[in-house]
Amino acid sequence: MQLPFPIADAPDPSEAEAGRLLFAGPVEFVKGVVAMAGLPPADRREVCFAGRSNVGKSSLINAVTGRKGLARASNTPGRTQEINYFAAGAGHYLVDLPGYGYANAPVAIVERWQKLLKSYLAGRQTLRRAFVLIDARHGAKAVDEEIMSLLDRAAVTFQCVMTKVDKVSTAELDASLALTRAALARHPAAYPEIVLTSSEKGDGIATLRAIIAHID
Repeated sequence: MQLPFPIADAPDPSEAEAGRLLFAGPVEFVKGVVAMAGLPPADRREVCFAGRSNVGKSSLINAVTGRKGLARASNTPGRTQEINYFAAGAGHYLVDLPGYGYANAPVAIVERWQKLLKSYLAGRQTLRRAFVLIDARHGAKAVDEEIMSLLDRAAVTFQCVMTKVDKVSTAELDASLALTRAALARHPAAYPEIVLTSSEKGDGIATLRAIIAHID
């Protein structure tokens, strides 16, 4: 019997090529947004990356785009305090959202950008899919389910992306996946496939590129 929320298959050659071509062209930082009024025009397909602080969002965006320093990675939780927009060609935005959960920032600042995060997820009409990043060392936690519930209410399809799979054993990954699948089963907006990734080793990057390239 197939498990619920199976692991996404590797793309076939034509799908992989479409993903490669999307990021072989121009990819550039557009702007950092600190208020809804500052969002760029809603004139292209948009995907966003959400996850707990220090889950590896910036590193994953760098790996997907093939640009080592495009998104700023940091070992300091909570560094990303605005919505960062990146353009891939003429048809896609990739959006790096503020980390949620623990953040090494003053409470007032955390509250402000968490409010911005929620407003964005609920109100961006061109947002086609959210990628919710889950650390493979831990699995889904209660704070992840808060974002999943917000995406349910906003009717935004989200797909789970497990990060740092190279840091765990097979048994540890199985346990983490069990926790994560149980959480996803409680959320109707969850897309029914999980992507396993390692930004350091390149695992799952071609799969994620192909998914982004083929989202309508």
